[in-house]
Amino acid sequence: MFKTCKPLILASSSPRRQRLLNRLGLVFTVLPADIDETPHSEETPVNFVLRMAHAKAEAIAKQHPQAFVLGADTVVTVNNRIIGKPKTPESALLSLMNLQGKTHQVVTGVSIICLQKNCSTTFSQKTKVQFNIFSKNILQAYVDTGEPMDKAGGYGLQARGGFLVDKIEGSYTNAIGLPVSTCIRILLKNNVITPQ
Repeated sequence: MFKTCKPLILASSSPRRQRLLNRLGLVFTVLPADIDETPHSEETPVNFVLRMAHAKAEAIAKQHPQAFVLGADTVVTVNNRIIGKPKTPESALLSLMNLQGKTHQVVTGVSIICLQKNCSTTFSQKTKVQFNIFSKNILQAYVDTGEPMDKAGGYGLQARGGFLVDKIEGSYTNAIGLPVSTCIRILLKNNVITPQ
């Protein structure tokens, strides 16, 4: 669908982000940034994802100044509090139980940087996600699949965890980890990609 005209690097190891870009025919290199991802005290979720996305893109852009580097970071939030990736199956179950019947926000920060072209764009996008209510044994069965363990909030919307979601307000791809529509618009504007 799109042709990549300039070097494009995704500064993320997320297979979900890679799949979203691959589906559109984009050609890119994956170079995950190795940065400290600890939130600062009193840092809002929006400020955190903006800082993380920019830091990831900037770290790789310094190594490849001629390329357009896309960095992204996604968090799940409830009452402006970040719900991180579960560290144990027990914490995954607890996280899912706490999200039952509630609406939470998925916040993604994105940064696109090309040092050679003096280009730098950083933004965030929010998607509201409402969970349905399921029994503990259903949630445990989902946790037992292992899927929640590397996911913000402990579920994968685009995979098995999609059954948990009752309603979405906003960008579906943002809830997966990358607001594709906005990213494509920025890449088109900077002539990084063109229609085939």
